[in-house]
Amino acid sequence: MQGSPNDRAVIGSRLSLAYDRLREAGLRITQPRIAIINILINSAQPISIEKIHTQLDGKSCDLVTVYRCLGAFEDIGIVRRSFLHNGTSLYQLSDRNEVVYHVVSKETGDIQALDTATSARLAELIGAVEQELRANGYENVTHVLGFFAKHTVGAAVLSSRNKPVQASRR
Repeated sequence: MQGSPNDRAVIGSRLSLAYDRLREAGLRITQPRIAIINILINSAQPISIEKIHTQLDGKSCDLVTVYRCLGAFEDIGIVRRSFLHNGTSLYQLSDRNEVVYHVVSKETGDIQALDTATSARLAELIGAVEQELRANGYENVTHVLGFFAKHTVGAAVLSSRNKPVQASRR
């Protein structure tokens, strides 16, 4: 792990939280799971399964294992899945109470996070809808929300601290 002691502490805390969630769900902490969690922790943006597998260099596990691990991680809430407009699944670690929503460029596939205030407003509205659904007898309520747009000059809802990242293409 590189970076400042504070960065290492944050990474260690995120790893510890992920390990705790695995244990709570009765899942073992295996080398492939550790490697995948490390990639997710170090990824600034949501990342595709294929990109995760490429970063593993085939040393830790095969592509099927990456799919299975991410499916298990999603089931227990370690990761959130989002989508590109072409249907490609992207994953990001979900270890904080803060939910970050993204916008994907229709032209380039670049991904940028919405600013914190906009993400917080969306999370509040979605939370109210989920609560209403539960009150009406629905269980295990989840959602998938994606924004896809053509970028124009002066688009202001994007976080200034998040630069676009080119999404992997198949």
